[in-house]
Amino acid sequence: MANKIAIFDTTLRDGEQTPGISLNMHEKLEIAKQLAKLGVDAMEAGFPISSKGDFEGVKAISQQVKGPVITALARAVKKDIDRAWEAVKYAEKPRIHTFLATSDIHMEYKLRMTPDQVIGRIDEMVSYAKSLCPQVEFSPEDGSRTRPEFLYQALETAIKAGADVLNIPDTVGYCTPDEFASIIRGIFKNVKGIDNVVVSVHCHNDLGLAVANSLAAIESGARQVECTINGLGERAGNAAMEELVMALHTRRDYFDFTTGINTEQIYRSSKLISSLTGVHVQPNKAIVGSNAFAHESGIHQHGVLAKRETYEIMTPESIGLKKNQMVLGKHSGRHAFEDRLKELGYRDLSAEEIKEAFQRFKDLADKKKTVTDSDIEALISTELVQIPEAVELEYFHITSGNSLVSTATVQIIRDRETKQEAACGDGPIDAVFHALERAVGIDITLKDYRIRSISSGKDALGESTVKVKNGEKTYIGRGISTDIIEASAKAYINAINKIIYDMTELANGNGSVKDND
Repeated sequence: MANKIAIFDTTLRDGEQTPGISLNMHEKLEIAKQLAKLGVDAMEAGFPISSKGDFEGVKAISQQVKGPVITALARAVKKDIDRAWEAVKYAEKPRIHTFLATSDIHMEYKLRMTPDQVIGRIDEMVSYAKSLCPQVEFSPEDGSRTRPEFLYQALETAIKAGADVLNIPDTVGYCTPDEFASIIRGIFKNVKGIDNVVVSVHCHNDLGLAVANSLAAIESGARQVECTINGLGERAGNAAMEELVMALHTRRDYFDFTTGINTEQIYRSSKLISSLTGVHVQPNKAIVGSNAFAHESGIHQHGVLAKRETYEIMTPESIGLKKNQMVLGKHSGRHAFEDRLKELGYRDLSAEEIKEAFQRFKDLADKKKTVTDSDIEALISTELVQIPEAVELEYFHITSGNSLVSTATVQIIRDRETKQEAACGDGPIDAVFHALERAVGIDITLKDYRIRSISSGKDALGESTVKVKNGEKTYIGRGISTDIIEASAKAYINAINKIIYDMTELANGNGSVKDND
C-alpha cells in the first residue's frame, strides 16, 4: 500500500540508551513481545557487539518473537556486522542496520576519515552485510547536517551496494520541519535508484521537534519512521511512537496515511515500558499522560458532557483506556478479575500467571477497600518480568522518630540461608537500605529514589523506584505495597537481585564486551 507508513521501533536499542536505563534479557524479551502485539513493522532489538548480554537479548528476541522485522544495529565494521548477523539470523524476517557518519564535523573529529574513505567504507560494509542478510538498512549518521551533495553520493553508494532501506537521521535534533522536509525532497530528486528502496527517518527531540520533523518527512515521501515508546532515547529522546501514530490516525483527513499499529495496545505498551525502565511518564504527556483525557475546567467539563468532541479529538478507548471501570474489592470473584485483566489488555497470561495474580489481588484487597485499574496494572507489571530471586526479604523492623536515630533490622534468605542485619540511617528507609546492603554483602550506591502513589486515598498503593550503581552499571528496582517502607525495601531487593543475576551471568561468560571504535 502506497499510503502505509512502516513503524520501526527502536525502544530496545536507542530507548535503552536513555541515561540510567539498563534492561536485562528477560525484560527486553517481554518488551519485544508487547511490541509485536502492538503491531510494529520492525523493531531494533539491540546493538549485539556492545555486550554479551545485548547479543543474547537480540538472539532471544530473534528466536522467540514472530511477525515484525527483527533488526540488529552494527557500525560499518566487519566484526560488528558479523556479530549482528550471528544474533539476528534466527529471525523470521532479519535485518542488519549499519551506519556511518557523513557530516564534516563527524568525519573530521570522530571518524578521522576523509570523504573518499567514508564512501569506500559504505560500499564495502553494506555489500558485506547484504552478503549475509536478506535485508540491509543503512544510516548516514548526522545526515541532516551532511553536505547535500555528499549525502546524495553516500546514499547512491549504499543503494548500489545492496541497501534495501535508507534511513536519514536528524541525529542531534537540529532541523526544523521545513528544513527536514527539504532534505527528504532533495534526496528523492537527486539520488539515483531512490525509488527502489524505502526511505526512513530517525528524528531526535533536542529542540522538541522530533514528531513534527517526522511528519514533515512523511509528507515529503518517507515511508518508514523510527521512533520509541514514550519518546525514550539519547539526550532528549526520539520521536514518540504514540504521538506519531495517533497524529496519523486522528488526522487521516489531512495526512491520508495509515499504520499497522493496534492503537488499543498503546496505553499498555507505555505502562510496560515505564514500569521496566523506571522512567515515569509526565502527567501532561500527549496521548499517554495521566492528564491526556482529564478535564478540570468547568467549561471543559460541561462541553465534554454535552458532546465529547468539544474537547476530545480522540477517545480514551482508542489507545486502550476504558472509561467505565468496574470496582473490584475483596469480595470480587476470579471471573470478574479475569475479565478486568482482559479489558486492560492482559489477554495472554497463562492459567498459572492468572492464579498468582488473583492471589496477589486478594492479598491487596484485604488491605484496601477497593482495588483500581492502576493497582491491578501495578501488580501485574511488577510480577510479569521476573529474574531469579536469589535474595528474599523475610521481614524488617524499624525504629524512628524526629528525636531518634532511625534504625532498621532486616532478615533475608539467600541461598537457603537466613541472615539478619541491623543499621542506622537518615530516616527509616535509609536505615533499611543500609541494613539490606550489610545483609547481602554487596557494594551498592544509591543514585536515585522515588516514591509515588499509584491510586488515591489513605490506603493507596505506593510504588517505589530505585536506581542503584554497582561497579560501572546502573540497575533499576521496583516495589509496590500499601506500606511505603515495605515498597522501598522490595524495590531495593529487586535491584539487588538484578545485580546478583548479572554477577552470575558474568561468571558464566555473559559479561560486557568493550565497544571499540
